[in-house]
Amino acid sequence: MRPDTPADHIAEAERLLRTAAQYPDDREPLLLRAAAHLELAGERTRATPLYDELLAADATEPYLIKALKASNLWEYGHEAEARAIIEGIRAAGPLEPGPWQIAAETLESHDELESAHDFLSTALTLLLAPGEEVPYTTQSLLIGRHRVRRLMGVDHDTWDDLTDTLHTATVPLDELHDPKRLWSLGSSDPSELQAEITRLRAELGTYRTALSRPFPVAVLHWPEAELSELLAGYPTLRAEYPSHAEHLADLEAALRDLHSAGTPNLGIVTGTVPSYEAFAASEAASPSDPNLLPQYATTLAARGRAVPWPPARTAACWCGSGRAYRDCHGV
Repeated sequence: MRPDTPADHIAEAERLLRTAAQYPDDREPLLLRAAAHLELAGERTRATPLYDELLAADATEPYLIKALKASNLWEYGHEAEARAIIEGIRAAGPLEPGPWQIAAETLESHDELESAHDFLSTALTLLLAPGEEVPYTTQSLLIGRHRVRRLMGVDHDTWDDLTDTLHTATVPLDELHDPKRLWSLGSSDPSELQAEITRLRAELGTYRTALSRPFPVAVLHWPEAELSELLAGYPTLRAEYPSHAEHLADLEAALRDLHSAGTPNLGIVTGTVPSYEAFAASEAASPSDPNLLPQYATTLAARGRAVPWPPARTAACWCGSGRAYRDCHGV
């Protein structure tokens, strides 16, 4: 049942916390979801320790968690601490769009429009190289910046023009981001409210496809240590993975072929031997069966583990080398 009341959200958070204790491999996404439900229930002081717990445990996405923590803190009176965290994110310059977007939306929601605009501009300068194809996950930063500039009443610039070309809906972004629409939704005049509701209903159909995007077509990536452990335990899989270098090259080539064929929403999921063995057990299959590998990848994607491909050319390469994508597998 979908949670609707504070009590429902608290119950769902408690269920997720119990599940996280049973499945430590999925602990990070489960605790993040539990924290979100606690925030929706108004239990923000209970959500903050979950963010702290994840950060203390060497989280895989520390800047995203810091941004979520800052957003939560600001909502219950800890503005100074939230600002400090947000400034720390800016100074660190993470190469993923998520932390930038959440922090910017936090600033925007508290009428800090100039700060939000500066934050989004900094992020795009870092993540988007001139002339490159805009990664799907980075488009939200462009859209957010467009909205903030519309609220500020400033003229379009080149990034706004780029955002307009990426927006394929029939209703222009200038209209969607018109401050008067927000005023209409806050109006006490029934006719104004009804007119805006009618417009929103007409636009909803345009976004149904985006809202129901399928899981990514996910390709399975094994870090070098995990692949060595996998092949040591299941040597029959050597036919699939002759070497780690070949595995990485084949993965990039497969994704490029899919992209060239017009396949949308491509992603990469990273495997671990324990979770793969657990998946095989759940399927009553042997981990040595190569036919199980694509099913494992699809399951990881369905759990939200897929990282979109391709990354921005200036972002960290998906392979974990620490180098920019353009200097690694994006060559």
